[in-house]
Amino acid sequence: MKHIFFSIFLIFSSYVIAQETYTVRGTVKDLKNGETLFGASVFLKGTTNGSMTNEYGFFSITAPKGNYTLVISYLGYEEISKEINLNVDITQNFEVKELSTQLDEIVIMAEEPERISIRKPQMSVSKLNAATIKQMPAVLGEVDVIKSIQMLPGVTNSGEGTGGFNVRGGAADQNLVLLDEAIIYNTSHFFGFFSVFNADAIKDIKLYKGDIPAKFGGRVSSVLDIRQKDGNSKKLSLNGGIGLISSRLAVEAPLFKKKGSFLVAGRTSYAHLFMPLINDIKDSKISFYDINLKTNYEINKNNRVYLSGYFGRDVFDLAKVIKNQYGNTSGNLRWNHVYNDKLFSNLSLIYSKYDYQIILDFIKLDWIADIKNYNLKYDFGYYLNEKIKLDFGLSGILYNLNPGEVKPTGESSPINYLKLEQKRAFESGLYISAEHKVTGKLTTQYGFRFSRFSRLGGQNMTNYVNNQPVIYNNELGIYEEGEEMGETFYKKGESIKTFSNFEPRLGISYQLNESSSVKASYTRTSQYLHLLSNTSAVTPLDVWTPSGKYIKPQLSNQLAVGYYKNFNDSKYSLEFETYYKATKNRIDYVDGSDLIGTNTIETEILNGEAKAYGLEVLLRKNKGNFTGWFAYTLSKSEQRTLGGKAGGLGINKGNWYNTPYDRTHDFSITGIYKMTDKWSFSSNLVYQTGRPVTYPNGQYQHEGLSIASYSGRNESRLPAYHRLDISATLTPKSAVTNKWKGEWVFGIYNVYNRKNAASISFNQNEDTGQNEANRTAIFGMIPSITYNFKF
Repeated sequence: MKHIFFSIFLIFSSYVIAQETYTVRGTVKDLKNGETLFGASVFLKGTTNGSMTNEYGFFSITAPKGNYTLVISYLGYEEISKEINLNVDITQNFEVKELSTQLDEIVIMAEEPERISIRKPQMSVSKLNAATIKQMPAVLGEVDVIKSIQMLPGVTNSGEGTGGFNVRGGAADQNLVLLDEAIIYNTSHFFGFFSVFNADAIKDIKLYKGDIPAKFGGRVSSVLDIRQKDGNSKKLSLNGGIGLISSRLAVEAPLFKKKGSFLVAGRTSYAHLFMPLINDIKDSKISFYDINLKTNYEINKNNRVYLSGYFGRDVFDLAKVIKNQYGNTSGNLRWNHVYNDKLFSNLSLIYSKYDYQIILDFIKLDWIADIKNYNLKYDFGYYLNEKIKLDFGLSGILYNLNPGEVKPTGESSPINYLKLEQKRAFESGLYISAEHKVTGKLTTQYGFRFSRFSRLGGQNMTNYVNNQPVIYNNELGIYEEGEEMGETFYKKGESIKTFSNFEPRLGISYQLNESSSVKASYTRTSQYLHLLSNTSAVTPLDVWTPSGKYIKPQLSNQLAVGYYKNFNDSKYSLEFETYYKATKNRIDYVDGSDLIGTNTIETEILNGEAKAYGLEVLLRKNKGNFTGWFAYTLSKSEQRTLGGKAGGLGINKGNWYNTPYDRTHDFSITGIYKMTDKWSFSSNLVYQTGRPVTYPNGQYQHEGLSIASYSGRNESRLPAYHRLDISATLTPKSAVTNKWKGEWVFGIYNVYNRKNAASISFNQNEDTGQNEANRTAIFGMIPSITYNFKF
């Protein structure tokens, strides 16, 4: 395998300048805790030679022989300058000091310092420098990574109390969410009220809305790459918080004589302790907890190993009648190896699992389902010369999907035992990409990913007449199950269906001057797993299914163009981006579909197409006592599902219709004001066009029954969504010592008590006989108080 990759280098060898050159390489870490810094800018002053540290803080710069000033710059840290004589290869590690001594705060800025971000071809990416994000107002006082990224342009959700998020008109299942490289299938606690990410355990967060790097694959909308802290390698430290319904604690310390470190972080809720005080729900229980673990050990200067893990659980018990529990489990064993001054590698063995259980005591039913995967990936970074950096690697993921096992829980149960067919699949990928500084002003990023997906056997597959699992009934005007014609059994390891896709990636940046640039990108992506749901939000009972004999993989092409400007000495920055995204084979459910508890899910869906396009604006104030940003998105997201070989016009008579996550207007304002050393304030203002829904538009009588007729799919909308949040942070001088730092955070979510509609239902008033519309709202105004501490 090494011979294959090293032969790739020869393809680019013609770019090597026939000039005596040397390399300086090393790592950049936080002086205070020894954490490696991802995305730090390292460059030779007065030249165009520079590099960004990778996920493990590593950098490498090659330049002609000579004397230089090496500059290390990272947002929120003091800049370092060091004179170097580059007449031999140099290994130089750096530790940088934080500018601020405040408790953790959010910083949403350009991907990296302005000197590099203007020139780099990477676009459509947002980075949260997430020591924590505690200064932003949050529901019930619990800091939430997912809700924080929804304050950025192009990112929305399906409303309050819903899990998942939507990026540039895409569905929630089209986002690849990674925690230390492990796939997270459900990102929510409390059915969407909170996210599964404990901010005290998080180091870096990157959201790729477009221009997705070639090393990522498997989703067509976005990648949310979240990295956990490595653990404090300098000293023992504690930090956490106590809130109204949940608390958290994180412990970090060095290991092995400071050659390693560990992190253990936990959260738990205790809202269930107060439920017995409320008569209507005194026998109910709702709670969650999660644990983050990470440790690492430096074998020598060129080798380090990491072990990280996550376990989270939600438990819901409604008066001992309905019981539901669900959660994620993940683990990752990694080996970092530096071959030489120019070649860096990372080998990872990863495990992910999501499972849920629901028990219905009133019918004596117990249902268990899960999805799990085993992932092996090997990534390389090769700093070819001062103009070209290569990234390449390969990966393989084995999926096991258990759609459900239904068991009766008592002799009186009317339920028969049912074990749905387990599904298996294998996905592999090979990628290579290059970042190429063509001239002082023109930089490109080009490459490709080749993906291959095989639906594997170990199950029976139903066959249908004319190979059509869905057919159109002209007499009734509906889609119904195709005519079955027996089954075929496929052995384990046997391929039922195999797909291969070539996924090119291209990015271009042209620097207009020292403070502005224009960029363009093209991204082609493939997605082989599909989330089957007839709701607009992620729920614990959603069913994942792989592409195969009857379900095609989703294929997406996205074009984006942008303009970027820093002005007034980078005190302000402005970003404009416009995009167009077209997706093939986006599945949608037919009217009257039943997606739960069936082995023949292909009889409930049709393959269609989707498109999304829009304009995004982000204006930021980066410096001063008052900082913040204004984000606005004007967009459209539509879908069309034709009948095709199944017959008929298709869903919604074959016309384009709004996706459930289409939001015409979406703007938000976030402001953070530091008034004194003791007091700081922050606020969010959010407005979104209402979510598309399908309403009844009339009714008729048939044999004494009143039957509703409906408008076109997603033709109507819920009322507009808007709210204002505020928070105040008090840091008493008495709460700050050399070792202890404490702060009180007071917040109000939804200050003016807006009753945003989660849904609207239509019923007939029994007294008057008139039809009525009833609005369901999740939240009104919610005050909160939290005490955060560091030791």
